[in-house]
Amino acid sequence: MHSLSKAIVVITVAFTIAILAACSTKERPEFQYQQQSHITQDQQKFHITIDSLASVSAPQYRTYILLPGNTGVTWDDLQFQEYAVYVMRVLHSRGFVLAHETQNAEVAIVLSYGIGTPEARQYSFSLPVLGQTGVSSAHTYGAATSYGNTATYSGTTTYLPSYGITGLTTYTGTVTEYFRYTLITAYDFKEFKQSGRQVQLWHTTVTSSGSSGDLRRVFPVLLGAAAPYLATSTGRQVERRLDESDNIVKAIKGEPVQ
Repeated sequence: MHSLSKAIVVITVAFTIAILAACSTKERPEFQYQQQSHITQDQQKFHITIDSLASVSAPQYRTYILLPGNTGVTWDDLQFQEYAVYVMRVLHSRGFVLAHETQNAEVAIVLSYGIGTPEARQYSFSLPVLGQTGVSSAHTYGAATSYGNTATYSGTTTYLPSYGITGLTTYTGTVTEYFRYTLITAYDFKEFKQSGRQVQLWHTTVTSSGSSGDLRRVFPVLLGAAAPYLATSTGRQVERRLDESDNIVKAIKGEPVQ
């Protein structure tokens, strides 16, 4: 991640475009945090971890500028522009106000994100094998025939087998997992302009591991899980499960919310 001094550069025309995309309405969007139970076949549910820290003075700072934190990324980067719009929607819903002039900002919010290299993880499991374990009972049927002083007997015995678990069969396989993350850090911009010191106001870390290596798909879900905790202290790591059809994810992506 760039330091704050390196991240604060000339804000280009792309910044203005993203602002217009994120703030096209004056009303604060209604973000719904309840989870939806229905998941369509092409949607996934993600397990996400949020860890957020905030200073006691964090609530005092609401007017912000948004800056890229990844090395070599500027506002000209199309991927950053897409993610920035998502972040600005969430910040708007949390009561933050975007500063259209840099000098008016109270807080500089730095956005970083990424995805790790794929890792193959082996797994194994065992399933029981059903088979015959013995004989539960036997039944004999027959008939006796006599001819004078001679008698003969003919019979058939039927055995009823018993069934149960006779063993285990082990299966192995390999699954590929990706580590996905986003870091959102807020600095006291007024202090930075006065003294050059980088004073953190709050910092939110959002992580997830899973089979999807498409960060564009996962990012709005990560942000949706973290939305209620931005600029707050969670006190511990918070675990959430969120799917792509959740209202908060739809609102972040600008899609109609049921």
